[in-house]
Amino acid sequence: MSFEQILQTIVDDCGGGFGAALMGLDGIAIAQVEASDPPPGDPLEGDVTTAGIEFGRILTDVTKASDSLATGNMREAVISLDRVHLVFHTIDDDLVLVLALSPDGNLGKARYLIRRYAIDVRAEL
Repeated sequence: MSFEQILQTIVDDCGGGFGAALMGLDGIAIAQVEASDPPPGDPLEGDVTTAGIEFGRILTDVTKASDSLATGNMREAVISLDRVHLVFHTIDDDLVLVLALSPDGNLGKARYLIRRYAIDVRAEL
């Protein structure tokens, strides 16, 4: 299964997904998809990588804080905004999966699907 197929499955099956991207911590996208039938009002207009780049700075700060506290690596971060939920899930040291979904989307199912398919993403690396 390709990266795009995996991301498409997550976005389309989570309920309320706008899109997803697999990207390096440097902000370069490896793969990106939009929902097949997107809910109305996507504030990112299908460009999840922009959110990944902008919020990547926060993830860097979280990583620094976890290092100074010796609490281990960041696995997942959820940023809930008025118009979008962003889920950042670490795939490996240099790769993160970013999912954008509507505020009334199914965040729990989205997080489950990301964890479920992270295994497949790692297998494709």
